[in-house]
Amino acid sequence: MRLTGAQIVMEALLQEGIDVIFGMPGGANLPMYDALAKYPQIHHVLVRHEQGAAHMADGFARVKGDVGVCFATSGPAATNLVTGLANAMMDSIPLVAITGQVVTNLLGNDAFQETDVTGVTQPVTKHNFLVTDVNELPQVMKEAFYIAREGRPGPVLVDICKDVQNDSTDFVYPENVNLPGYNPWFGLIGEDVKRAAAIINKARKPLIIAGHGVQMGQATEELRKLIELAEIPVTTTLLGLGNLPETHPLALGMCGMHGEAHTNLAIQECDVLIGVGMRFDDRVTGKLDDFAPNAKVIHLEMDPAEVGKNVTPDVALIGDCKDSLQNLLTLVQPARHLEWLEQIQAWRGDGRERDILGLEVEELIPPYVMRQLWHSTKGDTIVVTDVGQHQMWEAQYFIHERPRQLLTSGGLGTMGFALPAAIGAQFAARDSRVWAVAGDGGFQMTLQELAVVMQEKLPIKIAIINNGFLGMVRQWQQLFYEKRYTGTPMLSPDFVKLADAYGMSARRITRKEDVADAFVEANAHDGPFLLDFRVKEEVNVYPMVAPGAAVGDLIRRPKIVQGPSGVTPAW
Repeated sequence: MRLTGAQIVMEALLQEGIDVIFGMPGGANLPMYDALAKYPQIHHVLVRHEQGAAHMADGFARVKGDVGVCFATSGPAATNLVTGLANAMMDSIPLVAITGQVVTNLLGNDAFQETDVTGVTQPVTKHNFLVTDVNELPQVMKEAFYIAREGRPGPVLVDICKDVQNDSTDFVYPENVNLPGYNPWFGLIGEDVKRAAAIINKARKPLIIAGHGVQMGQATEELRKLIELAEIPVTTTLLGLGNLPETHPLALGMCGMHGEAHTNLAIQECDVLIGVGMRFDDRVTGKLDDFAPNAKVIHLEMDPAEVGKNVTPDVALIGDCKDSLQNLLTLVQPARHLEWLEQIQAWRGDGRERDILGLEVEELIPPYVMRQLWHSTKGDTIVVTDVGQHQMWEAQYFIHERPRQLLTSGGLGTMGFALPAAIGAQFAARDSRVWAVAGDGGFQMTLQELAVVMQEKLPIKIAIINNGFLGMVRQWQQLFYEKRYTGTPMLSPDFVKLADAYGMSARRITRKEDVADAFVEANAHDGPFLLDFRVKEEVNVYPMVAPGAAVGDLIRRPKIVQGPSGVTPAW
């Protein structure tokens, strides 16, 4: 079958099971868009900014558990993808970005809308390709999807010159990939498994930190079996929320900079720490020299580059975490750790005495909104957050029951992620309710994608936590810069009028007693719905580990004390 390069791209997408792509046409990728017209099996979503295309593909991939695809033309369109590619790279999301490039004889001549896209994106992709020969294109497409999926997933970019898209060749899609030197799967070493099991069997105060890799490796059931067999409490990273239902008696919640106090104290007190599918990121560890000082460390990790990068383990099980957990289950002995669990419960009780929801206040505070969001969304609900205070409050006050229920930007911390990623998530889970939760700052970075929500008739619900500040930055300024709020007060548009301009239903909420009713109204609405929560401005996320401090050295809210005139909030 003789096809043009543009047709080869479409045939490759069909072969890889891709039926939705996110992108925008331009001069250098028009041949691909012309070919797309003859492939009705592939639905194209027209974005309003290419960064949105990358985030949509990212959100799609997180929910689908497979590759998301985005398109862009050359030059500024391709560079607009960079933030989204970096976001996917940091969070290990399988994504293939396909960009157009100037014709081959203009490469390196500073032609109109020419950019060295492979050079620009090399640091933020797992791999990238520049295609200058149509005969290489079928193999490149096969390899791009293979690299994006296999081993530790990540984004791959394929940059295709315009004349290559127009050239023709005999098309045969390869069945196999042969990449000498690339071996993404590592076999477990039996002696290491035995050593790890022996350490666990001797533990008196064991603790697991479960990360994003547990979800991506579909190892949640193996994790549950191990913790119940050996009675090991589990804390998670931000991206690991949902690895274990948070109602499980051994689930402790999130750890790290804004993790629960009892989880961080458990890390500092445990004698065996097992990291599963996580990379000991600085937001988890705090000051490395003081991290888990009493613990033998076991690290279950797919990428050998992450082993020992921050925390040196006593034993490393390099490979798929599902396999590693299955092997451990054959050697770990049943155990009980009653005293250890009682100690953690005591710390947890102390945390409840400091919980902001225990303050009897009439003001509308963000944690209350997050807890009401959870109360209103029982069932098959996906929450996609932006980055900032609201992101941490969601992690603390929404009760996560399953993997892939929370989508958020973890490693890169990308403001503007929520709305476009929610669009991708809705395409991956058509029958699920999707909530995009954003601050007033991050929402304004990608709010143009509201047009996509309306054009595609998506029933996405949006909650804006509107406090008139770049909230997390303001919190740091309050705590560490003597309340010099430089550059953080924010004027926002009337989000209800803005939604109306796009033809979207919306409501503004200023009173605590209206929150539950607003969520009921939004959830019952057939189409998209935006809620603008005008919350109290200067509310902080606690606990907090200050930069450079040990993970157990927490800034905490004072205990709630009833005085003669009631409770005085310690914001």
